[in-house]
Amino acid sequence: MLTAVCVLVGGAGWLGSIGGCTLGLPAAVSNIRYDLGPSPEPSAPYSGDLPTLRLFDVRAPRALETDDILYRMNYADPRRSAAYANSHWTMRPAQLLTERVRHALAAHGEVVGGGQAVQAPLLTIDLEQFEQVFDGEGQSHGALTARATLTRDGKVLAQQTFLARAPASMPDAAGGVHALAAASDDFVAQLVAWLGMQTGTLAR
Repeated sequence: MLTAVCVLVGGAGWLGSIGGCTLGLPAAVSNIRYDLGPSPEPSAPYSGDLPTLRLFDVRAPRALETDDILYRMNYADPRRSAAYANSHWTMRPAQLLTERVRHALAAHGEVVGGGQAVQAPLLTIDLEQFEQVFDGEGQSHGALTARATLTRDGKVLAQQTFLARAPASMPDAAGGVHALAAASDDFVAQLVAWLGMQTGTLAR
C-alpha cells in the first residue's frame, strides 16, 4: 500500500515540501476540498437588531479570485506567496466569506441583494488578505484583512478596516484552513459589532 511521506527540512524547502508533496497520495485525498465549516451561533458583543441592509458579494483582488489556499513565509521572504498543491477551497474565499456575513447579518435584520431597488443602506466588503502566514518554521496563523463601507445614495456613511488573526495548530493546509475559519468568525463578529455602533447613522 502506498503512503504519502513528506520529509520536512529547514528553510524554504520545508514549506516547499508542504505545498508540493504529491508522490504516493491516494486519489481520494489528492485534492482535498475545504470550506469554513458551520456558521457559529450569533453571540456577543452585539445582540440587537440592525436596519435592513443591502449587501453585494464580497469583493477581492485577483490573487484571491481562485480556490487556492494561500500561504506566506514571513520569516523567509514576506514578499512571496504560494498555494498548496493538493488542497483547495470549495469556492473562492470571497464567496465563502459572503455566505458567512449574510448568515450573521440575517440573525439581526433583513438582508437583501445589493442590486435590489430598496431604500436601505448599502454594505460593501473588500477582502484584502486571506492567507496562512508562517512566522517561523512550524509556527503560523490565519490572517484576514477586510474593509467595510456603508453608503446611501452614493454617499459614504462609515468605513472601517478590520484585522482578524487566529493561530494555526498545525503547519499545513488543514491547520491553515482551521485558522482562517476562526479568523473569519472573528471578522464577522467585529463587523456585526461595528454595524451595531452605526445604527444611529443608518436610521437617519
